[in-house]
Amino acid sequence: MEQEAVLELMRQKSYRPLLAEELIRELGVEDIPAFLDLLRRMELEGLIVRTRKDKYGLPEKMGLISGRLQANPKGFAFLIPLVQSQTDVFISASNLNGAMHGDLVLARFLPGLTGKRPEGEIIRVLQRAQKQVVGTYEQNGRLGFVVPDDPRLFQDIFIPSEETGGARHKDKVVVEITRWPERRRNPEGRVVEVLGASDAPGVDILSVVKKYGLKTEFPPEVLEEARLLKDGIAPEEVERRRDLRSWRLVTIDGADAKDLDDAVSLERLPNGNYRLGVHIADVSHYVREGSALDREAFERGTSVYLLDRVLPMLPPRLSNNLCSLNAGEDRLALSVVMEVDTHGEVRDYEIFPSIIRVQERMTYETVRRILVDEDPELLQRYAHLVGDFHLMAELCHILYRRRMRRGAIDFNFPEAKVILDEAGKPVGIIRMERSIAEQIIEEFMILANETVATHLHALDAPCVYRVHEEPAMDKLEELNNFLRRLGYFLKYNRQGRISPRLFQGLLKKVEGRPEERLVNTVLLRSLMHARYAPDCLGHFGLASKYYCHFTSPIRRYPDLVVHRILKELLEKGPFSPRREAALASLAERASQKASEREKAAEEAEREVLDLKKVEFMQRHVGDVFKGIVSGVVNYGFFVELENTVEGLVHISTIPDDYYHFNEEDLTLVGEHTGRTFRIGQEVEVQVSRVNVNSRQIDFELVGRLYKGNGQS
Repeated sequence: MEQEAVLELMRQKSYRPLLAEELIRELGVEDIPAFLDLLRRMELEGLIVRTRKDKYGLPEKMGLISGRLQANPKGFAFLIPLVQSQTDVFISASNLNGAMHGDLVLARFLPGLTGKRPEGEIIRVLQRAQKQVVGTYEQNGRLGFVVPDDPRLFQDIFIPSEETGGARHKDKVVVEITRWPERRRNPEGRVVEVLGASDAPGVDILSVVKKYGLKTEFPPEVLEEARLLKDGIAPEEVERRRDLRSWRLVTIDGADAKDLDDAVSLERLPNGNYRLGVHIADVSHYVREGSALDREAFERGTSVYLLDRVLPMLPPRLSNNLCSLNAGEDRLALSVVMEVDTHGEVRDYEIFPSIIRVQERMTYETVRRILVDEDPELLQRYAHLVGDFHLMAELCHILYRRRMRRGAIDFNFPEAKVILDEAGKPVGIIRMERSIAEQIIEEFMILANETVATHLHALDAPCVYRVHEEPAMDKLEELNNFLRRLGYFLKYNRQGRISPRLFQGLLKKVEGRPEERLVNTVLLRSLMHARYAPDCLGHFGLASKYYCHFTSPIRRYPDLVVHRILKELLEKGPFSPRREAALASLAERASQKASEREKAAEEAEREVLDLKKVEFMQRHVGDVFKGIVSGVVNYGFFVELENTVEGLVHISTIPDDYYHFNEEDLTLVGEHTGRTFRIGQEVEVQVSRVNVNSRQIDFELVGRLYKGNGQS
């Protein structure tokens, strides 16, 4: 019995809450123990609710709502609903009832003012998110407690004297929660690991690794399985594949990349079209379904890149060696060869297992210097490939224009790279610009991903899709209320359906205008977060009907699942009903797990980047920089410097007036002067304070603005 059948029954208007026995009769259930287990799982996942009278129904039909708790350091929280079309619910500190940040909870609505954000009270914690917490151990007399690193865990954790694990004052530790918080009682725990003194080298990044549950070591059985894999390619395997070793293939990646999972080839056909080849490492040949390697990759979900280290999804023997498409080495691949016309449309394609040999390992910087700078030395060194790179740039522009025509949204927010010395100390921050080299690979990979997703959807085969849903109705309403004050408007129908082309058109309309940064920011905030799903829901941001991730199986588990499904179809033909059901189940489990691990990886990568940015700015206390206002809140505004570092100008440091926060248009307005601070505004600031532990940088206004000349 599938859970969708249960949900479909409960969504019917005529449905009233039923006992388990009544559901069994209504649905004609044969395997009763399995069905009861399904009901328990659905209840724990917040999909259904069991009442005090043991009857089951949907939360939304009972005046309840389930979702994840997103806490604020100030003590309140928001419930982010599981049903994405529902509105976030405000939870005050007094209504948390022992729930903590990240918990899966069930809440009931409280009476609220019409037109205001709904408010709720937690009535049940379904799943705890924080079984272990990273923080700083502090000893105060005979009392010990841990201050969590995550400010959203705003309660200190009490540590009994016999549970300190040998931790000393100011040590960074991992604590296991043994007693959950109650209305007037802090959580309790025991120290399970001492990471070292808070200021010891490397402890800062190690703390982030532990905080997000990232794995630094592979289990012995996984390493042994990797060790036993044979070098070289068996002759019979070569016979089973199309031999492309004579093709002119290159990889184009970052200079420090070691896990090279995509190579490209391109030539112009006699009819004027292009033959684009995207050749992806055949990881599924080495990582067999159900093996120790496969189970570990499923749990990790993705490789994680933390500035000074990589936590790979697969052991280095595979990620950097056997699977990596290293130049000059014979490698197994899964190739997608597409005939693309001069409008960027795929006229024909083939997907097949191949054996390849990459001719050159290129970097983004090298390709950029060839195409943009026309570096004489590089032009001579890579003379045999220069024509290919120009052809790639030509096709890249065609594919980009095609995406823009159909309405794809192209945000271009700056990214940064922090340069570390051998001791892990930040010595520089580089603002990263996306060049033609990165764009070539981006466009080619998008096209390959679309082609594979279209292929699998046409065959009605199981798949892990990459989905990006349309913005929720309430988000669109909030967005339009804001845009109207700037003279803009996005049209959508009563069902909240909207075309991504309208977003793209607005981005073009504000390009180069004072409000460009502001509009870009609020548009981005209104969008859903991309995720993995077993259903083809489309990709709103790419304006793509069919999309999946196929091009990075070394570092993403969903890509590996897609490879496995593709290869099995190619080698064995249509699936039996039993096999199809097993793969559909895998796609569902992999989608959920990979989405969770991707989110953890993104947050960890962002936190390490922010940590090193703050550490870098310690040496710049007292220095003056130019920047732009990047965010406005009721207690001040954030300023982003040219190097992408962000800091806060607190409202208390602006002495020329009393400032009031206008939530509707995200501005701070002076009570007497009328001076206004808004997103996108240029300002000049001085670094006044840097606190590495709290990841906080404080700025103060200087220059003309500080002197009160009325500029707004």
